[in-house]
Amino acid sequence: MKLLYINTCVRKESRTKILADYLVDKLNAEVKQVDVPTLDLKPLDEYMLNVRTQWVEQKQFDDALFDLAKDFASADIIVIAAPYWDLSFPTWLKLYIEHINIIGLLFNFSPQGDIIPLCRAQKLYYVTTKGGYNDDNFGFEYIKNLAQNFYGITDVNLIKAEGLDIYGTDISKKIIQARRDIDELLLA
Repeated sequence: MKLLYINTCVRKESRTKILADYLVDKLNAEVKQVDVPTLDLKPLDEYMLNVRTQWVEQKQFDDALFDLAKDFASADIIVIAAPYWDLSFPTWLKLYIEHINIIGLLFNFSPQGDIIPLCRAQKLYYVTTKGGYNDDNFGFEYIKNLAQNFYGITDVNLIKAEGLDIYGTDISKKIIQARRDIDELLLA
């Protein structure tokens, strides 16, 4: 079983990464880790969009430009580690998504315009931590929508620890509880 671990954490002692690492260890699979902040991803400009469009139209997916998308499409399980930043996720994750959303690799369209998912994975775990509390997690909702509606990944799970920066919080207790939540999720 191939697991793709997409890490968007930049802090060495990232609490999100601590939880994601725990989950990845528990899943006991062959892991390919992508440390997105270390990649040289840039927003797609007009030139790169034109080049990519031309190669996609010709179904020329052998260029390294498509490697991230091919890894995503061929994974059996996907784990995304994304801290909760500014009501969403780090810019790194958006850049990564921009680079993998390739028609013909992750999804396609029927002649009628219906989406045809092309990803192998049926499970995606989105791991995040928050300094405070709130019910909104626009980053997770965005990823969930893409996964279910474009990629065909039906089982999308949110794993989170919240309230970590509130004065007086026992952070280690919160992390232990999140690990218990992961254990329960994997037993279900």
